[in-house]
Amino acid sequence: MYKVLLVDSNRRSREETRQLVDWRRLGFDIQTYADHASDALAYIDGGQISLILISLKDSHAEGMSACEQIRQRSRVPIILIGGPDEFDVVRKALTFQVSDYIAHPMQAADLIAGLQSVMKQLDAASSRASQPLWRTSSAKDPDKPIIDIVKQFVQEHLNQNITLKMLSSLLHFNCAYLGQKFKDHENMSFNEYLLQQRMERAKLLLEQTDMRIYEIASEVGYTEIDWFYKKFKAYTGASANEYRKQCVITA
Repeated sequence: MYKVLLVDSNRRSREETRQLVDWRRLGFDIQTYADHASDALAYIDGGQISLILISLKDSHAEGMSACEQIRQRSRVPIILIGGPDEFDVVRKALTFQVSDYIAHPMQAADLIAGLQSVMKQLDAASSRASQPLWRTSSAKDPDKPIIDIVKQFVQEHLNQNITLKMLSSLLHFNCAYLGQKFKDHENMSFNEYLLQQRMERAKLLLEQTDMRIYEIASEVGYTEIDWFYKKFKAYTGASANEYRKQCVITA
């Protein structure tokens, strides 16, 4: 059973969070509460806590301050809950490498997904060593697994209409939060990556197959052939027909 510290100065909000899910069934136990980050640090230093939930409901500024103070002392997993669905707030949360950001109004399904994700991390850390996750994996990239899932999904569904919003819903992440994580990890936005993968696949099909242009457009997710032509020329500097002819000449 992993011990949880809930940082929330609002007693009513604490109780709502406690009753939202069956914590023990999920493998967690809200061991204690703290009104402020200063109160939480004592528990962290004692190594008694496996996960910290910080409420942003009443004051996201105070919650962010708590997150910052904790991050100065520990790599313990943090989930921020009840915050505004605003890009600037989510982006700031990313700088503290939180495990999840669940915007207000918080739904049970979102919290369960976040807890299950942390559970996998903690279980994996326990199987590798007896040390807590934030000590054994500090040199590793905690975002890599979710980014790899996003990239794999794109590769396997290039012929479909893919959006970051759809992926965020499937993976139970805030859309702006996942988008910023992806950009930080890949040095390009999700849409830039998606376009790159569509165009590179189209180039490969033009080079190695005799598929018609409209078939290739459909294969890489474009239902409007004119839009495919426009995107392909902007990406390569040549039309699809010109690109194919160049490949034949240089072959």
